[in-house]
Amino acid sequence: MFDPFPFYGFLEIKDVSYRPPGTKINLLSQVNLSIPEKSFGLIFGRSGSGKTTLLQLLAGLSKPTSGSIYVQRYSDDGEKMKSPEPLQPERVGIVFQFPERYFVADTVLDEVTFGWPRQKGGLQLRELLASRLQKAITSVGLTGMSLDKDPHSLSGGYKRRLALAIQLVQTPNLLILDEPLAGLDWKARADVAKLLKNLKKELTLLVVSHDLKELASLVDQSWRMEMGGVLKREPLPI
Repeated sequence: MFDPFPFYGFLEIKDVSYRPPGTKINLLSQVNLSIPEKSFGLIFGRSGSGKTTLLQLLAGLSKPTSGSIYVQRYSDDGEKMKSPEPLQPERVGIVFQFPERYFVADTVLDEVTFGWPRQKGGLQLRELLASRLQKAITSVGLTGMSLDKDPHSLSGGYKRRLALAIQLVQTPNLLILDEPLAGLDWKARADVAKLLKNLKKELTLLVVSHDLKELASLVDQSWRMEMGGVLKREPLPI
């Protein structure tokens, strides 16, 4: 459905540190992480330890003070193919905690297509965008919903689905989510977890969450972020 990394791709974070401009304290310290395509990684840890900061670096919202973030591709026999390539921010989708706070449009359709280019395109471009829209809407279970509805009138679970659709329309390779179950009732939490399980078949997912039990069955790799921005690979403490 969505284009995966060609061959076998790994997202690699190598010795990444981050210090906000004008400060003397690192929010992230020598972070290393490797995750293969079409897998589910989960980062847990105390609030304020640097988890969201790492997601923001991956999305290109900030740049590392040192270190690198890239994609390394491998052939079928495990040999590295070419040099590593920097992770392109346009290939990354990010869903923030409580993403409905960032809705800006009056209809579901306008919300999903808000970031699309506004210039008039030819038939081929319009068909491509329509195809992306249909795939995204179907993937998150919004098929059959009126696209004229006010996004703010949706339930919590459907607002979260819409936030995912907004990112999937951009056909990312990597989808990163900050506390995707936060603020949802038990049924919506179960629905979103099931949705993430399906998306894992098509995308690489990296999630920050405190909801470890509800996501545990999806997790392929997990890491603990300790205070001071130190990341350690650890199994989930459940």
